[in-house]
Amino acid sequence: MSKGQTVLVVDPDTDFLKWAVRQLTASELSVLSAARADEALKIFTSESPDLVIADTHLEPYTGQELLTRIRERDSNAFVLLVSQYGTTQAVIEAMKLGAFDFLRKESLPFNFRAIVEATLKEQRATKAARASRPQLTVEQHQDSIVGQSEAMQQVFKLVGRVAHSDAPVMITGESGTGKELVARAIHHYSSRSAKGFVAINCAAIPEQLLESELFGHEKGAFTGATGQRIGRFEQSNGATLFLDEIGDMPLTLQGKILRVLQDGELSRVGGNDVVNTNVRIITATNKNLETEVSAKRFREDLFYRLNVVRVQLPPLRQRIEDIRLLAEYFVQRVSEEKHLPRLKLSEEAVRVLEGHLWPGNVRELENTIQRACVLATGDILMPKDIPLGFTAGEATPAGPIQKEEAIEALLRVAQSDPTIELLPWLEREFTVHAMRQTRGNQVQSAKLLGITRATLRKRLERFGITRELVVQ
Repeated sequence: MSKGQTVLVVDPDTDFLKWAVRQLTASELSVLSAARADEALKIFTSESPDLVIADTHLEPYTGQELLTRIRERDSNAFVLLVSQYGTTQAVIEAMKLGAFDFLRKESLPFNFRAIVEATLKEQRATKAARASRPQLTVEQHQDSIVGQSEAMQQVFKLVGRVAHSDAPVMITGESGTGKELVARAIHHYSSRSAKGFVAINCAAIPEQLLESELFGHEKGAFTGATGQRIGRFEQSNGATLFLDEIGDMPLTLQGKILRVLQDGELSRVGGNDVVNTNVRIITATNKNLETEVSAKRFREDLFYRLNVVRVQLPPLRQRIEDIRLLAEYFVQRVSEEKHLPRLKLSEEAVRVLEGHLWPGNVRELENTIQRACVLATGDILMPKDIPLGFTAGEATPAGPIQKEEAIEALLRVAQSDPTIELLPWLEREFTVHAMRQTRGNQVQSAKLLGITRATLRKRLERFGITRELVVQ
């Protein structure tokens, strides 16, 4: 660390404050401390520290309000907010207000000095002013993004950073990971939030109708066009347009989308008039668009126009620590919506949920919890109440995987969530099943599956299957 730099630590917990001061003083930094927000603001005004580390729960006002007041005085100020509870709203709001980072307190003992060192290095390297951003009123809404895992914390931070701009955002991830929720969150925290959020699924509308949906049409443009229709781009003027499953958009329409992005102009189907529109575009796809571009199924120029900011959502199997939180959230929501008695998840049920691979991701978990709540016979959800798919059962003795098992698995998944792509799901499920039967032995697993070991390795990498996951 650079000698001569000053850090201000603000926390009402005297034990934490002493520990933090001791850690940083040992690194030859000048360390100031305060237990209250108003005291910290006075110190900041008089001493101009290089970095402020503040808890969110302060008196007489919050750490977020302290951040706002600090950045009103210095829009270049580096502030780290720290909290015991990193909720979705808290993380997004912090990044929206201009915090350099938002940290969960429980992780600090492991890397506190490294985080401070990296932040101070960044502070020394950058001199460009960052515009202060006004605080928004955050309302709790039903479709919240739930998650405390590190992967989701990074998503929340990115949402906070991109919300204030009009840059196109591309959200990628497997089916059921919550891409539309993230798109709505970006809109919710943007300056366009009062003007509406318009969504359209490019894969759900036939090609011959999609152009009319997007751009509108004039009376008589085609058979059945009995009047003028305003398309989604015009409806979204001044607002946000969310194009879901953009990877399924026909090539014939991609060029027209590109024109709107470049010029802000469009023409309705069957019309000659040019219509101007000012739209913020957010797209989502579960396809690998780089592969689609290479295969000439997606325009390269459009891809680069849309892929200005990429938000990659992790599959649920890579954020196991969020499963309990999500499940409890869904239990509470279903109980309220269906006017059911207040239900609780047993620890055994939580362990069952955490041991499942969730090929349908958060959507599958939500459907599973809904079924469990509706069919529950008691006020505590036990493992027997959780209707899971193929991988939830106990491993059977090693042997060839039978066709009957595949048929049963397909039927269960198709009934539980028709949106799941069955072939990749089954491929993943059988791979995990084989690995569990052989206790992670790749040679024996490949033999069971009837594939080479090299093919198995590629499959394990593609689905994120590790030995730790299958050997319990």
